[in-house]
Amino acid sequence: MKVTIIGDSIAMQYGPKVKDLLDGEFEVWQPDENCRCSKYTLRGLFDWERSMRGSDIVHWNNGHWDLCNLFGDGPFASEEEYVRNMLRILDILQKRHKVIIYATTTPLLKDGYNRNVDVERYNSVIVPLLKERGVIINDLHVLVMSDIGRYIDEEDPIHLNPKGIEVCASQVAEYIRAAAKSIEKGTSESSVDDSETDKTGAPVLI
Repeated sequence: MKVTIIGDSIAMQYGPKVKDLLDGEFEVWQPDENCRCSKYTLRGLFDWERSMRGSDIVHWNNGHWDLCNLFGDGPFASEEEYVRNMLRILDILQKRHKVIIYATTTPLLKDGYNRNVDVERYNSVIVPLLKERGVIINDLHVLVMSDIGRYIDEEDPIHLNPKGIEVCASQVAEYIRAAAKSIEKGTSESSVDDSETDKTGAPVLI
């Protein structure tokens, strides 16, 4: 079974480890570029279509780039723009692939150009809309927040450290395996119980 992982540099951090964890079970494809903001990802779906073709499962995230506030005049994408872009992405993904898993935006060790209040706000806006449309929610925000000092790099408070990469990759792999089982059973619902994990930096961009 084929799987695609798309997302920002958080996904680029855990993606290779996920591929290692799923080696021998799945064919895993991930762009070799940062998928950045939702609009960049939307554009990328045209370029990546051939490489993604045949993927039953897509694990996806966008968030940090959209809510980044470099100039002090607000996030790059307003909530309305973010939702519009994300739902357009979802429409395309659901036409092409069987199961979509969405990873929530991870928290920051400390605020900078990105702020935790915005991370939580954007997660809270998009997650219910995606769930309504049958998307499986992999709540990496809750996972990382559970021991943030252990999982985020002190020198780079937006990115995962090696332990954070390990735990996120493990959870991503778990969700992918569960989604694959649901496909084999002929249902679009994951066997992963996300009822307890559905919640909703200083660096310039990730």
